[in-house]
Amino acid sequence: MNKKIDELLKDNTSVLLTSPHNMRYFSNFSGGEGVVLFAGDKKFLFTDSRYTEQAKGEAVGFLVVETNDYLKSACEVLESDNGCRALIEENEISAKDYTRICSMVKNCEFTFGAEKINAQRMVKTETELEKIKKAEEIGCKAFEHILDFIKPGICEKEIATELEYFMKKNGADAIAFETIAISGKRTSLPHGVPGDKKIEKGDFVTMDFGCTVDGYCSDMTRTVVVGKASDEQKKIYNAVRNAQQAALDVICEGIRGCDADKVARDYIERAGYGQYFRHSLGHGVGLLVHELPNLSPKSEIVLSENMVTSCEPGIYIPDFGGVRIEDLVVVRKDGCENLTPATKEIIEL
Repeated sequence: MNKKIDELLKDNTSVLLTSPHNMRYFSNFSGGEGVVLFAGDKKFLFTDSRYTEQAKGEAVGFLVVETNDYLKSACEVLESDNGCRALIEENEISAKDYTRICSMVKNCEFTFGAEKINAQRMVKTETELEKIKKAEEIGCKAFEHILDFIKPGICEKEIATELEYFMKKNGADAIAFETIAISGKRTSLPHGVPGDKKIEKGDFVTMDFGCTVDGYCSDMTRTVVVGKASDEQKKIYNAVRNAQQAALDVICEGIRGCDADKVARDYIERAGYGQYFRHSLGHGVGLLVHELPNLSPKSEIVLSENMVTSCEPGIYIPDFGGVRIEDLVVVRKDGCENLTPATKEIIEL
C-alpha cells in the first residue's frame, strides 16, 4: 500500500482520507470512525476512545491519536506544514466540513482527488483476490441452496431473508448490499426491493445478492423461472446469456470499459431488445460493491490484470418482466477468470 500512497504524494504534500473504505485500504483500520492523514513520511490515524485500542492493533506503523474532533486534529497537523497541498475525497466530505477545514488551515491548498484516490484500489493483490473469491463461493452456495427453497406461495422477502441467513451461517461477515429478490412483472425493475408479493407459477425470479469476507464483497445475479418457461421468457433469457458470454469472451487486459460494454449492448440490440438494457455492463468490486473500474458506454478506463469487475447485462420489459445474469470476474492478460461457476442454464423450478 505504501507505493500507492507514494504515488498520491508525488504532487501533494498530504493525503486526507475520510471514507471508511479508503481508511481501511490504506491503514487496515476497519473501525470506520475517524480520519487518516498522510503528511510527508508521517502517518496519522485520528479516532475516538471507542476505537483507539482497535486502531493500534490494526493500523501498524501509524500514530494513533485519540480525539473527539478528527478533522480539527488533522487540520492542526496540516497547519504546521507551510505551503501544504492536501489531496482530499471531495465526495466523502460534507460542504460544512469542507468549509470548516478550509477555515482551520489557512496555508493549505486542498485538491479534489477522490477519483485518483479510489483508482489506487482497482488492481487487487492476491490477498484481496482470495477474500473476494471466498465471498463469491459463499454466494454460489447460497444460490444452490435457494433453488430448493423457492416455490409458489412464499414471498419475495422470504427469499431475500433466506439468502442472507444462509450466507452469514456459512462464513460471511455481513451482506454486501441490500439483497434483491423480485418476481413476476416486478423483475422489470433492475433494483427492485423485495416485497410481500407471493411467488406464482410462470414467474421469473431475479436474485441479486452478495456478502463480505474480511471487508471484501461478492456480487452475483441469477434469474430462474418457477414452472415451465414460456417461449418469450426463453428468448429473453437466452439473449441475456449470450450477450454476457460475448462480453466475457472479450474482457481482458487492455480492453476499455466502453468497448466491453458495447459487445454486450450490440448483441442485445441485434436480438431486438436494445431499448430494454437500461444500465451499464459492469462495475468494479472490492471493499465496495460498486467501485472502479466501470464497464459502461462512457468508461475510457483500460482494464489491467487483477482488476475485478462484474459482467451483468440485462433486459427489463415493463408489464412483462426481466432477466439479469451477473458473474464476477478477475481480469487476466489473455482473458478473464470467472469467479461465479453457478449454472447459467435456464432453470425451471
